[in-house]
Amino acid sequence: MKKHTAGIHHITAIVGHPQENIDFYAGILGLRLVKQTINFDDPGTYHLYFGNEGGKPGSIITFFPWADAYKGRIGDGQVGVTTYVVPTGAMEFWRNRLSQFDIEYIEAERFGEAYLQFDDPHGLHLEIVEREEGELNPWTFGGVSKEVAIKGFGGAILYSARPQETAATLVDVMGLETVGTEGDYTRFKATADIGNIIDVKMTTGVRGTMGVGTVHHIAWRAKDAADHQEWQEYAMNHGQHVTEIKDRNYFDAIYFRESGEILFEIATDPPGFAHDESYETMGKQLMLPEQYEHLRDRLEMSLIPIEVKSLD
Repeated sequence: MKKHTAGIHHITAIVGHPQENIDFYAGILGLRLVKQTINFDDPGTYHLYFGNEGGKPGSIITFFPWADAYKGRIGDGQVGVTTYVVPTGAMEFWRNRLSQFDIEYIEAERFGEAYLQFDDPHGLHLEIVEREEGELNPWTFGGVSKEVAIKGFGGAILYSARPQETAATLVDVMGLETVGTEGDYTRFKATADIGNIIDVKMTTGVRGTMGVGTVHHIAWRAKDAADHQEWQEYAMNHGQHVTEIKDRNYFDAIYFRESGEILFEIATDPPGFAHDESYETMGKQLMLPEQYEHLRDRLEMSLIPIEVKSLD
């Protein structure tokens, strides 16, 4: 039986100074910092998670911030653009907000939709689109009200080293539906109401290099642990070289690099971000997995101090 992911679970990127990262995604874009933790494979580095009020799958962007690290290059083998979705009628607010903080943007159109395209402080390519689908995000921060707040991901643009093969993986492995082709892009759709639209650039360009300002991986949704195990076997049976299941505390994860050289993850929706701290206090303090708790004093001294503050 063919499997279908509901859509994007999260997107993870590499950025520079963590306070600059927080100021942009929380202070300007109005997202909630739902989790402060560490990179489980590099405990001297933060792993910061931002999303809607509940930190729901399809809204989570996560970051490995390395201050003064080398700059990457966005290109083939990466997520090229991360798309955010806002309520219908909110675009004028976002034009004004980006201008208020001196963020340059351009206006573009793709598949009949209007986009605001801009970069974050570390060079990640972002865009905003209006859509009816998806529930409002009740999280309010700074000058961003729930009527205009980012609901979560609209989707992403994938830059592939082998676009036809990436397109085949999206359909044949991940179970997305082909919507159509326009210019250089082919559009695919998953079943969720956010994080569901993937555009693949069907022409190749420069090869991407990992570093600050690039996306590390894109993660797709699995319903639960049983579904996740099915995904592991299913992807392997479709020719993917899939890792063992890894416990990431807030979800379980498997990884494979598809033929276009983009790193794919499949992550479970549960347990989510409120299982080790309350819903109300998510993101307010450093949370460590059990294996690193004995290093808390040392880590809290070595990690760069951060705070969420209103910039309005």
